[in-house]
Amino acid sequence: MTGKRKIGPLEVSPVGLGCMSLSHAYGTPPDPEHGRRLLNRALDIGYDFLDTAALYGFGANERLIGDSIVHRRDEYVLASKCGMTGVDGTRVIDGRPETLLRTIDESLRRLKAETIDLYYLHRWDRNVPIEESVGALGQMVAAGKVRAIGLSEVSAETLRKAHAVHPIAAVQNEYSPWSRNVELGILDATRELGAALVAFSPTARGFLAGSVRSTEALEEKDLRRSMPRFQGENLQRNLGLYERFESLAGAAGCTPAQLSIAWVLSRGDHVVPIPGTTSFKHLEENFATGTLHVSSDLLAEIDSLLTPDAVAGARYAEATLAEIDTEDFG
Repeated sequence: MTGKRKIGPLEVSPVGLGCMSLSHAYGTPPDPEHGRRLLNRALDIGYDFLDTAALYGFGANERLIGDSIVHRRDEYVLASKCGMTGVDGTRVIDGRPETLLRTIDESLRRLKAETIDLYYLHRWDRNVPIEESVGALGQMVAAGKVRAIGLSEVSAETLRKAHAVHPIAAVQNEYSPWSRNVELGILDATRELGAALVAFSPTARGFLAGSVRSTEALEEKDLRRSMPRFQGENLQRNLGLYERFESLAGAAGCTPAQLSIAWVLSRGDHVVPIPGTTSFKHLEENFATGTLHVSSDLLAEIDSLLTPDAVAGARYAEATLAEIDTEDFG
């Protein structure tokens, strides 16, 4: 699992850094000074692929990156996203070309960058043909504002439609041992088209790192409170699976989070996991997974333990599921 992995014209280390939790989604974010130190430490230990979005903190995460590591811009591949942003304090999905073309300039200003290496459509706006949104992203490449383009949370069918308009360098979808929807199509489709699959939440939003034991322990503003897998009987059933997963990690001589990331890395050389963290310890442990060897027998045990039927509850609430385009086990 060592060596670089390709994302279109770019090459990155096997494990990247998802930056969302430094500004967004999991309760009260850390102080920006903590985020600044963590981002610089990430670069110090070898991370070279950082992922953000206009949505995260409604621009705050992009500003954090711009303020913290702009002086080290040549050390990392920078990815951000458009098409889902904050408007007057509300999350809005808007894939109209004119909106996307405005958003890129706003993101570049916040990031203090001349170019974004990889720019994703964060969500497909179903009111806008995917071809039109991708066409706008292609204009950004032609203008030199973006080096490569990607999509997020889309199906294989949508990827193929988009790829016919402009080469798609990467698709970012959730992927971990307990969220395996990508295996219904997009995992193979990205491989066939020469695109990377960038896996967000490779530790199952911290669940397979052992960080969630009860819904009540999560902060009121924690996104996971709204997710069925983290609620009631579903959570109790899933905690039983976690206990068995934890024992497999012990057999492998690594942490449960490392085992989850290693499993994702094993799914193909075109797969790049981007775990997020606010912990310096976890930052180092996650990156070290890029050189971790896990036996094929143990990986097969994970496959057998965390089947789609075994995991209780949907990964999103119904309203959110209606917004995304990924294949679903149903």
